[in-house]
Amino acid sequence: MNVAPAAPEASEKPAVPVAPVAPEAPAQPAAPAGKLPNFRTRAITAACFSISIVAMVLISKITTVIVVAALSGLCAFELFVMLRADAKLPNEFIGTAVAAFYPVAYAIWHFNGLLSLTVAFACALLVWYVNFSTTRITDVAITLFGACYTGLMLTSLVMIRDILPGFWGGVLVFGVLLSVWANDAAAFIIGSRFGKHPMAPRISPKKSWEGFVAGIILSVVVWCLLPLIPGLDLPIVWAIVGGLACGWIGILGDLVESRIKRNTGFKDSGHLLPGHGGFLDRCDSLLLVAAVASLLFRVAGL
Repeated sequence: MNVAPAAPEASEKPAVPVAPVAPEAPAQPAAPAGKLPNFRTRAITAACFSISIVAMVLISKITTVIVVAALSGLCAFELFVMLRADAKLPNEFIGTAVAAFYPVAYAIWHFNGLLSLTVAFACALLVWYVNFSTTRITDVAITLFGACYTGLMLTSLVMIRDILPGFWGGVLVFGVLLSVWANDAAAFIIGSRFGKHPMAPRISPKKSWEGFVAGIILSVVVWCLLPLIPGLDLPIVWAIVGGLACGWIGILGDLVESRIKRNTGFKDSGHLLPGHGGFLDRCDSLLLVAAVASLLFRVAGL
């Protein structure tokens, strides 16, 4: 049997030269996750909070009372929530209600209203203490302190607004608010960049003496602008004293709230203000500054 000849093998094709592949560029390091969005959130929240407060203060005395009452109630409630985590049992309902009513009582009955409300508040707490065996005297004291620490202190803003009539009273309150915010901003910026000497490492490790001095200086600068408000007869010496006193007391208010949060295991007093925490976090310095500023204006004869 004849076998067909095998087909000739196909000749191999010459290899096609392949162009060299360029090496990939090294990947750029990514920005820290969440840092920019968090800063943006903080900035937006701070702007909305500040603009809302300033607008309510400038519109009229009634709107000032409303916003101060709201802040007082919210700060008191957040404080009581934190204290419960520290084995305290305050009466949140009575304490928050009284804190929110302090500005209203002053607006209607002035100092007689504050005194009457405080006496009625103390009596109500003692009735609570006598009729409920589980209530401790420390719970009574904590409830009384919480309402006074928030509501009574913030009521000083309404007192400050009464120093000047109409719109200019609101401008004076805005000046006090601006001194607090300027103090906080200067202390944070200078402390973050140049701070080398911790101020209270066990309570607030990020605070430094460099930031403290910067905050005091900016507080004095803002207070020295207050005599420019029409109708405000504030000598420049009193303005400097006010700036120094409120700058220092503002830092103290911040440290007090930091100590409370550290003792109760809270990072923030609440979660209603994105990027900032709670309302007590935003008003910790203002609580004491408002009271000291009101007292200083009265001592200065205003």
